Amino acid sequence: MIFSDVAETCLWVMLKLGFMASYNGSSMLAILQAIENGLEAAPAVLIYNNREANARKYAEAYRMPAYHLSSKTHEDPEDLDRAICNTLKKHQVDLVILSGYMKKLGPKMLMDFRNRILNIHPSLLPRFGGQGMYGDHVHKAVLQSGEKETGATVHIVTGEYDQGPILNQRKVPLTDHESVDSIREKVQQIEPALYLDTLESIISGKITLPDKDIRH
Repeated sequence: MIFSDVAETCLWVMLKLGFMASYNGSSMLAILQAIENGLEAAPAVLIYNNREANARKYAEAYRMPAYHLSSKTHEDPEDLDRAICNTLKKHQVDLVILSGYMKKLGPKMLMDFRNRILNIHPSLLPRFGGQGMYGDHVHKAVLQSGEKETGATVHIVTGEYDQGPILNQRKVPLTDHESVDSIREKVQQIEPALYLDTLESIISGKITLPDKDIRH
């Protein structure tokens, strides 16, 4: 078999990843760097809902198509939901990676990509999850609770905030002298590696997602 045939075959079996981000997309960047270093996945597309999102710059740097889709481009929520789904399908996305995407997904998206959407949450779910629990709101709640540890959780996205099946978690210890800022910093340090570890486990078969094989 000639080299071009080998390359084509490899691309065929690789998972095609669709990313969704609102701001920095730091976990997306870590995954893109890992792909560059041999992770068996292919970056397919980025959808961002904030024109100022730094994630767009990362997509450009890695020559990945990027689309701004939001209430600014589609006033009707159903139209936006449909546009997001169509864009992901156009790029043959197998698995959707939310990297700091701050909007709730629509019903069509949740149905068409059921059990194929991953999110990372900045606490050890099921604690400190649910509507309104994001970013510093989570870290403040952890601080006020007097917890001795916190961490991050990768889970499957469902129609309820932070209620989907947990795939992977990583813990960090807390001292008696923490602040919201220090907790945020500790959690942000582990999030990209946790997301990457989860993705690697899915690719290797160590973690199996529900329903069916996600590869083409």
